[in-house]
Amino acid sequence: MMRLMDDSEVWWQSVLEHHYEEAHSRANSLFADTVQSADGCLQTATRTPRRVRFRGRQVPAYRFVYCLATRTPAAADEVVRHRCHNRRCINPDHLELGTRADNKHDDWEYWANGIDGWLL
Repeated sequence: MMRLMDDSEVWWQSVLEHHYEEAHSRANSLFADTVQSADGCLQTATRTPRRVRFRGRQVPAYRFVYCLATRTPAAADEVVRHRCHNRRCINPDHLELGTRADNKHDDWEYWANGIDGWLL
């Protein structure tokens, strides 16, 4: 069964197939502009999640880094979840692809328990 890709997946597929080295260089410049916290987060110096412009699109830096690190063309309805609950973090080890419902459940679990067992 063939599944049609949405516009976001088509763009990511093009980046991964034709512009990977350029994107990788851009991601490295993002990493160079972070500070590592005690819990391993690579945190941007911005007050809100950093955004990056690349090949005609502007996307959150954490989504850009995740899709490059995993070579995953993320669909528009998929979210990149911060398992560390720090939206300024761009550490690929702290990021995971999921649904909006997954993301909300992460929040509820964190609010209820105060810690994310996934990181232990």
